[in-house]
Amino acid sequence: MSEYVWRPDEAWRTRARIARFLASCGVGSLEELQARAAADPAWFWGEAVKDIGIEWYEPPRQILDLSAGAPWAAWFRGARMNLAHEAVDKHLRNRPHQLAVIYEGEEGTVRTWSYRQLWAESNRLAGALRALGVAKGDRVGIMLPLIPEAVAAMMAVARLGAIFTPIFSGFAPAAAASRLADCEAKLLITADGFYRRGRLVNLKAVADEAAAQAPSVRNVLVVRRTGAAVGWTPGRDLWYHEQVAAQPARFETARMDPEDPCMIIYTSGTTGRPKGAVHVHGGFPLKAAQDMAHCFDVGPGDLVMWFTDLGWMMGPWLIYGGLILGATVFLYDGAPDHPAPDRLWDMVERHGITHLGLSPTVIRALAPAGTDWVARHDLSSLRVLGGTGEPWNPEPYRWFVEHVGGGRCPMINYSGGTEISGGILGCVPIRPIKECSFNAVVPGMAATVLDERGQPAPPGQVGELALTAPWPGMTRGFWRDPDRYLETYWRRFEGFWVHGDWASVDAEGFWYIHGRSDDTINVAGKRVGPAEYESVLVSDPRVQEAATVGVPHPVKGTAPVCFVVLRPGVTPGPGLADELRERVAREMGRPLVPEAVLFVGSLPKTRNAKIMRRVVRAAYLGEDPGDLSALENPEAVAEIQRVRAAQSG
Repeated sequence: MSEYVWRPDEAWRTRARIARFLASCGVGSLEELQARAAADPAWFWGEAVKDIGIEWYEPPRQILDLSAGAPWAAWFRGARMNLAHEAVDKHLRNRPHQLAVIYEGEEGTVRTWSYRQLWAESNRLAGALRALGVAKGDRVGIMLPLIPEAVAAMMAVARLGAIFTPIFSGFAPAAAASRLADCEAKLLITADGFYRRGRLVNLKAVADEAAAQAPSVRNVLVVRRTGAAVGWTPGRDLWYHEQVAAQPARFETARMDPEDPCMIIYTSGTTGRPKGAVHVHGGFPLKAAQDMAHCFDVGPGDLVMWFTDLGWMMGPWLIYGGLILGATVFLYDGAPDHPAPDRLWDMVERHGITHLGLSPTVIRALAPAGTDWVARHDLSSLRVLGGTGEPWNPEPYRWFVEHVGGGRCPMINYSGGTEISGGILGCVPIRPIKECSFNAVVPGMAATVLDERGQPAPPGQVGELALTAPWPGMTRGFWRDPDRYLETYWRRFEGFWVHGDWASVDAEGFWYIHGRSDDTINVAGKRVGPAEYESVLVSDPRVQEAATVGVPHPVKGTAPVCFVVLRPGVTPGPGLADELRERVAREMGRPLVPEAVLFVGSLPKTRNAKIMRRVVRAAYLGEDPGDLSALENPEAVAEIQRVRAAQSG
């Protein structure tokens, strides 16, 4: 049994939002709440939307409608609402002058908007979009870094009843174009550029190429972010600030059915075109806010930062969830270690950030710089830490908890997905937390672990993470591809949403994620998650990060191959590779020793720092890696191919 790394004191046990929610529901424990939620999702979500402060133009007559079956569950029948009202307008009564957004650019620019300023900006932009022909149901691409105008754009599109598609600001033109073309976007909102590690990135040039390949795009609205000179197409391109200035500060927000779409967000597939997850006004925003409230204890006046991009789920999650709860969202559009390794810690101190969310890979990249960079800053404003994107390894987890959180902040491990609208597993701050664990199923989610026959797995056994009841944040299918949605989640085991993660629950009820089930390595009949290998490898002080994949083997069926990035100053070589293989053999057993340990300078990652193991495997085997649009560093693929060629030679 691993030791607890954090325990709640009396204040957390009694004053946390989840504790107050339990009391308001009249239940005596989290277990009782979860059992009732699984049996009666309509009851739970009826209570949850009251707790997070959802205001309806017209209240729902029916909370949950299952007439079309669980995969097509519909919520809040008969209600009228608009997410822009929930995120912005309702706050004008009680906190109009509170900051809604604090933004810092990589070059040091700081801008702030109050809730009233965000209301006026998003109203003016909604008017500008309407003047350009955007109407209810039309799609609008938003290809912006995390700047205040991205928030205004999300809210403006919602006010119109239109649908926005977030597009990663680091995409190549073809990847952006494929999303714009698939959803048939009428308009694209972008910027002249942004800064990345001190270098000016010409985002407008990428947008121009993407728009040229997406015939549906009629106009490109350009935010002046850097002031750099950009190419211009007269009649198509328009300056954001000029269009907004021409509109009044009042706009009549559309009253929407909660099932009306608000967002199509694309996720990369292993093969074929990306999947466009459809989310609705009464879905994604509500789930984001509820998770923030009950897991992360976010409330009015908190300052929440998550290191992400608008194009990844956590960008809209941060903005919708934080604003619905009356918090302030902190936006940063630069690198986490520029101009020095303490950039994040410096921003926490200067702005008084209360909630900080980072991926394990970001911590693995920052930790080698040493703890002195952290210790020089006052991080006492932090109340809660968060982490998501991939399984944690013990060493970076402890570094984050001990050095950034000072051992006093709960570390909310959080795992779910784009199609979920947030988390399946998380932590609640009224329970102790074990290292690298999830101490609860996210309230309102009915989760289980299934064995290979689709039966509940016993404690400690690794199996498929599955859901047994619907929730409002569930995607309403993939854009114009309902069968692919059913095939992806619903057809493995009848009546279950099978998420694609390996998970286990220990005897004390703590949950663990062991990686994607399609990443699992089957070594001579033994199923092993890549995270197990990677945790052993990064525990070596010479290793910065690692990725493990399974490759065909004539005897074992599948053999693990480990790719290792060494810390600065460490020299790779056959001797070190043998030492690392022996380390794995000692800790995991001789039958599971990797076939090879190979050294690379970097691993293929997305912008939000998630390692793409399927790309690692495909590059090593010389196979088609599928959709690479989310890849930030394509040079890593070429390096793996060179390493493989050298190994074969």
